[in-house]
Amino acid sequence: MSPPLTKPTTTSSIFFHSKPPPPLCTFLLLTALCLIGFFYTLHHSQNPKTTLQHTATLFLSYSSNSTISSYLHSLTLHPHLAGTKPSLETVNYVFSHFKNLKLETHKKEYQVLLSYPIKSSLSAHFSNGSVVDFNISEVVDLAESDKIVSPYHAYSPSGTVHAKVVFVNYGREVDYNALEALGVNVSGCVVLARKGEGLSRGGVVKIAESKGALAVLLYAEEGRVSGGVERGTVMRGVGDPLSPGWAGVDGGERLGLEDSEVLERFPKIPSLPLSFGNADVILGSLGGRTVPPEWRDSGGRSRVLRVGPGPAKVNFTYQGEKKMVTIHNVFAVIRGSEEPDRYVILGNHRDAWTYGAVDPNSGTAALLDIARRYARLMQKGWNPRRTIILGSWDAEEFGMVGSTEWVEQNLVNLGAKAVAYLNVDCAVQGPGFFASATPQLDNLLIEVTKKVKDPEAEGATVYEKWAARNQVNAIQRLGGVDSDFAPFLQHAGIPSIDIYYGRDFPVYHTAFDSYGWMKKYADPLFHRHVAVAGIWGLLALHLADESILPFDYISYVEQLQGHTVVLGKLLDRNVSLHPLVTSIQELASAAKEVEYEVKQLREQERRGDFIDLKLRALNDRLMLAERGFLDVEGLQGRQWFKHLIYGPPSDYESKLDFFPGIANALSQSTSKSQQNRQAAVQHEIWRVGRAIERAASALKGNLT
Repeated sequence: MSPPLTKPTTTSSIFFHSKPPPPLCTFLLLTALCLIGFFYTLHHSQNPKTTLQHTATLFLSYSSNSTISSYLHSLTLHPHLAGTKPSLETVNYVFSHFKNLKLETHKKEYQVLLSYPIKSSLSAHFSNGSVVDFNISEVVDLAESDKIVSPYHAYSPSGTVHAKVVFVNYGREVDYNALEALGVNVSGCVVLARKGEGLSRGGVVKIAESKGALAVLLYAEEGRVSGGVERGTVMRGVGDPLSPGWAGVDGGERLGLEDSEVLERFPKIPSLPLSFGNADVILGSLGGRTVPPEWRDSGGRSRVLRVGPGPAKVNFTYQGEKKMVTIHNVFAVIRGSEEPDRYVILGNHRDAWTYGAVDPNSGTAALLDIARRYARLMQKGWNPRRTIILGSWDAEEFGMVGSTEWVEQNLVNLGAKAVAYLNVDCAVQGPGFFASATPQLDNLLIEVTKKVKDPEAEGATVYEKWAARNQVNAIQRLGGVDSDFAPFLQHAGIPSIDIYYGRDFPVYHTAFDSYGWMKKYADPLFHRHVAVAGIWGLLALHLADESILPFDYISYVEQLQGHTVVLGKLLDRNVSLHPLVTSIQELASAAKEVEYEVKQLREQERRGDFIDLKLRALNDRLMLAERGFLDVEGLQGRQWFKHLIYGPPSDYESKLDFFPGIANALSQSTSKSQQNRQAAVQHEIWRVGRAIERAASALKGNLT
């Protein structure tokens, strides 16, 4: 029984003078409150920067070049073309690796249309009656169980052609203009082109098709390894061609092969890759007009003396098949402790044309090593603030198929929750560090490279060697469609980075892209692999663990201002840049406000103030601003590409590698009247201006 109250109970005091709790309840309540207070104080008294520095130091200390080497060796034991039985071995290898590290692991499968060769042949018939039957496959020492796919172009139509050959240099419009000036017509001929100058295989075939050519033979430069033949895709666009814009899930909608939207993705004339040696035989047989001097200067080929047509003819046959196959993406997920619904994604594709030691499994080996290092950090008690996802994509070589299907299926969640996408494809091709990024990540990229030892210069950091080569101020942008960053940035508007060592390696897409070549030439000690894994993993740690996302939109503003200056030099006098200038000023104002806000929050954080909700609100604005550059209508004629700052122009020879909609209007308006041309360009400038305004509005976070 409770003791009697010593004074009358009033209405206002009833809630405070009711029956007191038992002593044990009081003790438990006080204990709980003390524990909450202790952990709150502990959490908010720690300096997040100090904690991150400690984690980063541990991460770097766990590096092991021999471990990465062993991963690469296992991944490249056999060729593993997407959709084939041997590719399942790498699926299981990556899955088991993640699983054995006790990481949350799963697979996602898609049914997609891929393309494979059945048979192909090529012979040259010379005017003296002699015939040369070419061996179009590479001469390689193979293990008994290995079967390397014959050199081919994925999605090339089947066909047989018997016709004279014309050499078209790189197969650009400017090259055909030069031939026209010589009086050479390629209509009804087979064109022979060398790959390069930024023109994709599909671009070479598309232009040749428009000129009336019957087929395309494409060879890589003499710098390729002897006898090597460069495989590749000639499909236009990315992702599964039968499910454009949505995921190719089991039981889902698919277009038919004869659907006009599907047919637009495929070339109408057959094509085939050649070794330089085979191409050289054909080149040496050509007569006709002498090649333009600039072609010889650019290539220096002693046997490229004349352009044809003929007099020799080639007999060319290609038979292929398109078929539905199952592809597999593999994931490891490390759940965030405070913001589990915010995702930092690291991605690399796993499929290869042959053994794929450089492309892509140097990147896969680095990804597996990052997973190993993260698992060790977790054993030490680390968990990221935000969720980290490690993604191993399939069928990239056919047109970023695996990553595109996943992005399309998860578009809403990625749009609302993805912090950044960090891509590595050919991690190690040779010497020299290279990077591409959306501009708000430039400074983070620079800071991280200051923490990683350079693999090529004793006692230096990657940054110091990078800066000495004058590359730091030339971080590339992501306007191309040449790796898995394309769906993340150009379709979903997610800030992205792509990093790698070396360029233009001679075994690209050939049967010689093997572990042995990597160990002998590209990275004998696997130090470059360690450097890439270090940079890649640290980028993710910063994005996952920093309390305030390390995004710098002032850098973005400076880049947009530079783009505008370049654009201005290409415009007619009556086209106004005012929409761009004013929108960039608006973004600059928002970026400066954010910079001031960040300083204030960091000071409050140092004092131990409770600012979690303020941090969350700011980080959301930083994360979502990139989405503002998307336009629902996309690029004209290529609606899947939504990003108006960075994306692929339809003109392969565009002078702009930014503002793709404006670039398209500039190139497509040549047949229009001056007034209509100016109107088309001006409209695209307005569209980009509105996109920048949307980004500024998202960064500010306020409704108008």
